[in-house]
Amino acid sequence: MKAGIHPAYEEVNVVCACGSTFQTRSTHKGDLRVEICASCHPFFTGRQKLVDTEGRVDRFQKKFAKARELQAQKKTAADAKAAKKVQ
Repeated sequence: MKAGIHPAYEEVNVVCACGSTFQTRSTHKGDLRVEICASCHPFFTGRQKLVDTEGRVDRFQKKFAKARELQAQKKTAADAKAAKKVQ
């Protein structure tokens, strides 16, 4: 590595909006301020809720159910046709 071309890698304090602080290392000068951290993020605290926006899951389930119905109808029609050929 060439000397003098790399930024200084120093310890900085990270301050969250919830009040939590911790130290890390970064090339950033001064403290870092973040909106959310591991101590207040819903995923890490167990308060996460899955939100179905605009009914996308329901729409997919209905679409998939229709496809299954069509497959079942085609299969019964094919079975009936095969039964006529056997007779």
